Amino acid sequence: MKLRHLMTAMCCIAALAVTATAAELELNKGDKIVLIGNTFVERMQDANHFETLLYERFPEHDLVIRNLGWSADELKLRPRSQDFNDHGHTLEDHKPDVIIAAFGFNESFAGEAGLEKFKQDLTSEIKTWTTTKYNGESAPEVLLFSPIASENLPERNLTAGDQNNKNIELYTAAMKEVAEQTGVGFVDLYHPSLRLMNAAKEPLTFNGIHLVESGYKKLAPIMIDRTFGKSEASSKIEQEALREAVAEKNLQHWYDYRAVNGFYIYGGRKKPFGVVNFPAEFEKLRKMVANRDARIHKICKGEQVPDEIDDSNTGDFVDVETNITFDLTITSPENSLATFKLPNGFEANLFASEKDFPDLENPCKFTFDGKGRLWVCTMPTYPMYLPGNPVHDKILILEDTDNDGKADKQTIFADGLHLPTGFELGDGGAYVAQQPNLVFLKDTDGDDVADTKEIVLHGFDTADSHHSISAFTWGPDGALYFQEGTFHHTQIETPYGPTRCVNAGVYRYEPRTEKVDVFVSYPFANPWGHTFDEWGQNFVADASGGANYFGAAFSGDVDYPNKHGRLKQFLTKQWRPTCGCEFVSSTNFPKEMQGDYLLNNCIGFQGTLQYRMKDEGSGFHADPVEPLLQSSDRNFRPVDLQFAPDGSLYVLDWFNPLVGHMQHSVRDPNRDAKHGRIWRIRNTNNELETPVVVSGKSVPELLELLDNPSDRVRYRVRRELRLGESQDVIGQVDQWLKSLDKNSDSFERLQLEGLWVHQQHDVVDEALLKTVLQSKDPRARAAATRVLCYWQDQVENPLELLTASVNDEHPRVRLEAVRALSFFTGDDVLPALDLAAQSLIYDQDDYLEYTLNETMATLDRRLKAME
Repeated sequence: MKLRHLMTAMCCIAALAVTATAAELELNKGDKIVLIGNTFVERMQDANHFETLLYERFPEHDLVIRNLGWSADELKLRPRSQDFNDHGHTLEDHKPDVIIAAFGFNESFAGEAGLEKFKQDLTSEIKTWTTTKYNGESAPEVLLFSPIASENLPERNLTAGDQNNKNIELYTAAMKEVAEQTGVGFVDLYHPSLRLMNAAKEPLTFNGIHLVESGYKKLAPIMIDRTFGKSEASSKIEQEALREAVAEKNLQHWYDYRAVNGFYIYGGRKKPFGVVNFPAEFEKLRKMVANRDARIHKICKGEQVPDEIDDSNTGDFVDVETNITFDLTITSPENSLATFKLPNGFEANLFASEKDFPDLENPCKFTFDGKGRLWVCTMPTYPMYLPGNPVHDKILILEDTDNDGKADKQTIFADGLHLPTGFELGDGGAYVAQQPNLVFLKDTDGDDVADTKEIVLHGFDTADSHHSISAFTWGPDGALYFQEGTFHHTQIETPYGPTRCVNAGVYRYEPRTEKVDVFVSYPFANPWGHTFDEWGQNFVADASGGANYFGAAFSGDVDYPNKHGRLKQFLTKQWRPTCGCEFVSSTNFPKEMQGDYLLNNCIGFQGTLQYRMKDEGSGFHADPVEPLLQSSDRNFRPVDLQFAPDGSLYVLDWFNPLVGHMQHSVRDPNRDAKHGRIWRIRNTNNELETPVVVSGKSVPELLELLDNPSDRVRYRVRRELRLGESQDVIGQVDQWLKSLDKNSDSFERLQLEGLWVHQQHDVVDEALLKTVLQSKDPRARAAATRVLCYWQDQVENPLELLTASVNDEHPRVRLEAVRALSFFTGDDVLPALDLAAQSLIYDQDDYLEYTLNETMATLDRRLKAME
């Protein structure tokens, strides 16, 4: 079925330099082809040029093609959530006649030292593939694709390509060697992709390692010709119709293969409810995919196909009976408001509801833009896609154009989304969770409607839609933070190597540099809250258990699959589960409340809890005070909160009588998908703030606003400062810093703000860093130490700078320094261990002891690995 490798040594050299001289694969009619591999393969489901050309090359073969690509997969490391293999997507389930495998990129980060192991692993996998009769009759033919080249993007300061390509070339040669030894097909994609990149006028990747649509389009013909030899495609095929048909087939397969709520479909929580409804759902979905295969075959043969696909032959869903015994009366907005209890001097009003805005269905996250408008994501598709029903989740822009505290205008920024469990504005668009991906949506023509979409990160697990990436927030450092819960096995490809996390964590993503780190690897249940104070200290709320943590203590580095040990909470839990947190920072709220920690709770106690913060050694402690909001409406589900530009507090109401996956069927008919409310709370004794519009302001105007007393004003200012050209922004920041009044009460914090803007733009200023490291204010020194942590590979003698911080008089600075030492690798491990131990000279507290123990454990493991 496949032509064996018959090249002479000269032909082999020519194959690397020019084109293959022989076909690597032959196909038979009816063959089932399964693609496996890393993100390069996974992205081919959307950028389906190779698959479309494959159908065109063999229009009479009735090929069946399934893409089982998975972000950051390696030959011997393919983590999946519990019992994924029971879902029907192993090679044994798909019974391939042909396997096309693309590995080697993630393995290549092991460099020359990892080559021998890679060849052994590849040989082992090929032996399994070529000796297993998946189809019941014969072993499949195997074709290997090498990794593509990495691309330097100097305009974005992404220059990892040169180093990556040295390794990729080595691994490409190793794959070719193993292919020849084992008699399987091999296609070198490294050299042709490198030539394409060098010749292209525009980048072919968006991050240096992942092809954009046009990159796949240019590479696909080369992939086809090198696999099958040159040939003309059939002229009778309507190519665009074929591409659309392939896209539709791949989409339905994707809903199956990467099904959301896998833990309830095939995993640890499938009983009792999942075993009732899901078998019928996925049987129907797979028949739908087969219908789309048949449609593709007809198009390949030049036959006419109807516009609509007839899925009447795919069977019915199971009728799911409710187990609800309590009253499910839907409360009107007026009646819900009547149940609210607030402290004296506070009042609440309805900003928006499904009554005036029917698209406001199951809202779960919101934020304000630089113009003061409220953006909110909705999830009527919750809890997951139902086969045959197109997804229609949205991001809405709601405006109060007459300033009466109520929305009166709606714009749909994006539609057709699937469970956007979180999003954040920035960089001229919106970063949106689309399990298992993070996408970037952008409006390019100014009509407030997204018209471009790019998947920027892949590989977030989909085991539980309640646990998927959420709680998006920008740190003052310019990183986007978001988090996920337990059951999940996530792995993300980056230009610097794969990032992996198992069973919950907080992620830190720098869009400018494409660095993705696990900021906190910790056995959370389901963290659904993250906020920063004015000095850059962060706090994480774990929804399911109601736990709240001081972020610096457990955000040191650990190597996968290790997790941080259990950390104490900075407040005593009163209720669970929580959802969303925020610090009070508004002149509309009373003076005594400034800096209080607000925490939503959505079951049992339904409202917004309030805690008074205080410094406690290296960390913090908070005591409960009177709740800000409490409701007796059992439908009221507060899931997000944020201070608005006018200083009032907005609370997002998911509004649902039925919540929870374990207690009721995911498909319980009483799950509500039609309601949602947004509430506004203000203090009547104080004036509202004058809203500050930051959008469109000049850099000097924005810099002046960094002295605004409102945390959220400064948050939006930093977000706006990201949009300017780095050279221009940093030049004006440097001038602004020189003009600051050294006698001002805010001088030390404003210097820190200037340092953060440098970090936002990835412009290292070691002199400024040293200045803030020596600030009079220990809060600024602590924050600067964290900046040093992330600049340690770009400054001279970082360990020397950390020596002063480890010996600082303030315990929080010392904690930040010990935390930073956990990030050192290689020859710096032993000096970092010695320096961390110096912190024991000083008095310890719980957080210092915890952070030191975690840092020492990480460094000890690295030291042992080097022996």
